[in-house]
Amino acid sequence: MHALLDPAILFFIFALFAGFARSNLEIPPQISRFLSLYLLMALGLKGGFSLAKSGMNMEIALSLGCAILLAVVVPLLGYRILSRLLSPFDAAAVAATYGSVSAVTFITAVQFLENRGIPFGGHMAAAMALMESPAIIIAVVFANHLRCLQQGDNPEACHVPLGKILHESFTDGAQLLLLGAMLVGLLTGEAGQAALKPFSGDLFKGMLCLFLLDMGLMAARNIGSLRGRSPLLIGYGLLGPLLHAGLAAGLAWLAGLPVGDGALLMVLAASASYIAVPAVLRYAIPEASPSLYFGLSLGLTFPFNILFGIQLYVALAQRLLG
Repeated sequence: MHALLDPAILFFIFALFAGFARSNLEIPPQISRFLSLYLLMALGLKGGFSLAKSGMNMEIALSLGCAILLAVVVPLLGYRILSRLLSPFDAAAVAATYGSVSAVTFITAVQFLENRGIPFGGHMAAAMALMESPAIIIAVVFANHLRCLQQGDNPEACHVPLGKILHESFTDGAQLLLLGAMLVGLLTGEAGQAALKPFSGDLFKGMLCLFLLDMGLMAARNIGSLRGRSPLLIGYGLLGPLLHAGLAAGLAWLAGLPVGDGALLMVLAASASYIAVPAVLRYAIPEASPSLYFGLSLGLTFPFNILFGIQLYVALAQRLLG
């Protein structure tokens, strides 16, 4: 209950009520975009400053290896489960959404750990960036295969250029900003951290509150798209993240990761993308329903993780890895 009294979480809850009440409260899209870029830049700088202090070691390599493994296993497992509930194209799209990650969920978890004095490695921001694209690539390969099965006599008609998808995945502006800011933090070290303390430290909490206000409004307005969906599908939106977090917990335990890194790995595995992946899927898998994968990730899984999931994953990490 104490975790829900965090100002950022309270603003998110307030926004949910405002959205359900159909208030005209809104954050202009340009400001929302600015807040997103600011949070990613500040997170990248924090990660770079941390890496400058710690350097590269086996623990960091293990963390990044676990992240990449999860980025492959989660969408494959998700597709196997979802193909029993949805059409093949919808199953591929939802699996990609849940196989990728939510930057805002990760940033909220970072703030949660900092508030409780639980240390974590700055390299986990790099883990987040690495987990963004594999699920998209897997989903596109599945979709191309499905089209070829349906249109076997005309293979060219069923193909979406994988090169174009790879380019969009790896040159996404938000992801590049995160990695670029991390590089700046790594190169400038303590001097850069001192110079940018007001930007990447003092302002961070207030900006996160404002962004979660916007996310709460969006979540409340998108949950309606799930009306009439199968209870089993709704169950996946809640239980799927718990399953994925459990896989991450097992990997973190086997790799001997510290509590903070293990908790963030669970948060990443349990999160679902509602920005980068849906934007690519609209082009890559037009046969899938955007209201389905966007509504599930933003309307259901995102609020669950923000309100309950993060504290659950951190508690599990403390019990298992502490």
